[in-house]
Amino acid sequence: MKKLYALLMIVTAIFVLTGCNNQKGTTTIEAGMKDYYVDASWLKDNLEEVTLIDARSDKEYKAGHIEGAVNITWQALSNMAVKQGEEGWGVVLGKDALSSKLASFGIDKDQKIIIYNDPKGLGEEGRVYWMLKIAGLDDVKMLNGGITQWNKNDGKITTEETKITASDFKIDKYDDSRIATTDQVKAKLKTAVLLDTRSIEEYTGATNHGENYKGEKALGRIPGAISLPYSNLYKPNGTLKSIKEIVAIMDKLGVEKDDEIITYCTVGIRSGFTAEILKMSGYKNVKNYNGSFSEWAGLGNEYEK
Repeated sequence: MKKLYALLMIVTAIFVLTGCNNQKGTTTIEAGMKDYYVDASWLKDNLEEVTLIDARSDKEYKAGHIEGAVNITWQALSNMAVKQGEEGWGVVLGKDALSSKLASFGIDKDQKIIIYNDPKGLGEEGRVYWMLKIAGLDDVKMLNGGITQWNKNDGKITTEETKITASDFKIDKYDDSRIATTDQVKAKLKTAVLLDTRSIEEYTGATNHGENYKGEKALGRIPGAISLPYSNLYKPNGTLKSIKEIVAIMDKLGVEKDDEIITYCTVGIRSGFTAEILKMSGYKNVKNYNGSFSEWAGLGNEYEK
């Protein structure tokens, strides 16, 4: 009888474990991430209570998005009036312009905001998150695993564009402590940890994303920068690695939690994402160099390969 009981317990355990492993898109948000992330299951249960931002391109949004989502790209909240390489290209709008833009999208202070993206993108959800925090919005989080995890959880997709009602939102305090400028980077080259969040191919100068230096293609990196591709922070399924795993990555790079850190990429998208994830992981003194390598090289600053 005891042998039969033991056999039944083993079979039951196998069934339970198999069932758990077969659950589609199941994710768990660890305690340290809960101020930054929600999972797809939570979003399904709370969809009517949140303001949802789709940070993907207009084309991707129109092809199908989560019901109720408003399409706000990083470009919509940035200075696109100048060309790549010119000072200020792709930089987050100033206080008044950012207030007006966010108001036009119906964003307001009392909303619970969730941002999502395609994890195969460039971390656009993190860039938009970074800009909303600059605007002083407190209740902002991201969807772990983005649209991929939403689809795996059988979330509803629609092509119907969400109707927007403009708000009267105005920024009370513009938090520029999250931003590093070209002059600040120059001043900190010898003292801060400079993290290049682009691909290793961009870091080594094998390719680039349109950056130019004195009329020639700029291939390389800001002097002294350490490579930390933003994609290294994701798991293969598009969800974020644990804080423990992220800290281990930083430990291997020799970066400590009390170091002054400046992240950069091409124009502050991947680096905006990385800066916020590092803050979440306990690295509090982090700024995103918004102009990034495009502005650095475009303004004629020296770089290395």
